[in-house]
Amino acid sequence: DALIEILIEGCRDLPGCRSYVIARDGADANGVWVTEVWDDEASHRAAAVLPAVQKTIAASRPLIEAFGGMTTTEPVGGHGVSRLISR
Repeated sequence: DALIEILIEGCRDLPGCRSYVIARDGADANGVWVTEVWDDEASHRAAAVLPAVQKTIAASRPLIEAFGGMTTTEPVGGHGVSRLISR
């Protein structure tokens, strides 16, 4: 719960971030999932050096036992993403 609170507070005002969803894992009581949608990779990299993001990383790191990995995707359609897709 403490990690979730830190992440929720830290995801405010991220330029270029369209969506930042923090979710509990349904099968693991200690698991937390973060799903992000960014305008582009440059926006994501730029946000990583913001003081608020650095503060969030520093506060959350001691609470994270392990990272399960990262997957990069390219949204192609669906509810809530039509504004992100340029064809």
